[in-house]
Amino acid sequence: MMTTLSAGLALLVAQGNSIQSYVQNGFRDVSLTARVQSGNQRELTKISKDFGFSYRFSYTNLSVKEPFRFRAESMLDDTKLTVIQNGMTEKFNTPIYHGTQNLSKAPGRVHTPLELGILTPSMFDDFMTARFVRMDRATGNAVFDITFVPRLDDTSRFRVWIDPQKKYTTRREWYGQGKGNLKATFIYDEPREFNGVWLPTRSSVRNADNIAAGSLTYQNVKVNQDLSDALFKVK
Repeated sequence: MMTTLSAGLALLVAQGNSIQSYVQNGFRDVSLTARVQSGNQRELTKISKDFGFSYRFSYTNLSVKEPFRFRAESMLDDTKLTVIQNGMTEKFNTPIYHGTQNLSKAPGRVHTPLELGILTPSMFDDFMTARFVRMDRATGNAVFDITFVPRLDDTSRFRVWIDPQKKYTTRREWYGQGKGNLKATFIYDEPREFNGVWLPTRSSVRNADNIAAGSLTYQNVKVNQDLSDALFKVK
């Protein structure tokens, strides 16, 4: 019987060490409900103030469409909150802020499918680049370092572990700007296949102190439903 590492190496030989062999080519869009299962505000805010705020909602309805389109909706008391991203433009409709922002000089704030635990081709079309690191001995996963292309002038980065068969991210480490200190580690599990695309249905996050900070489950997942472009209108 092949060991996990041997199986991973065999797949690596077949797939090569290019990130294009590990992206979800069949992904077009997804809608789902992200429900908070746990959230420790003290530990979450060590990651960032905004990160802690996102866990104050019991649920968030998400819609994501290729390329670089994102919509999040939730409720705070009786008030609806909506955030929409279309390309490098982000629109907010919240009690705190209402208006649009240009993210072209802040690529680290751009929402991508990586947040849901998958990689897509558009992410590596003059936006991000990936360097193969190794095959992980324990899991057989392919490990890549993902950075922004130099012209974007953003030194934050990610290290990701990718299941070479199902092509979803099992682990993601997020490193900040400058010296690149570890900010958070995300674990993605309980994968399921939806319309030909594998997606994790649970994620958890630990802060730089390796303390459990929060966890989410993804429910009502619908993949490749041809979401309307009108959902992502920012003007």
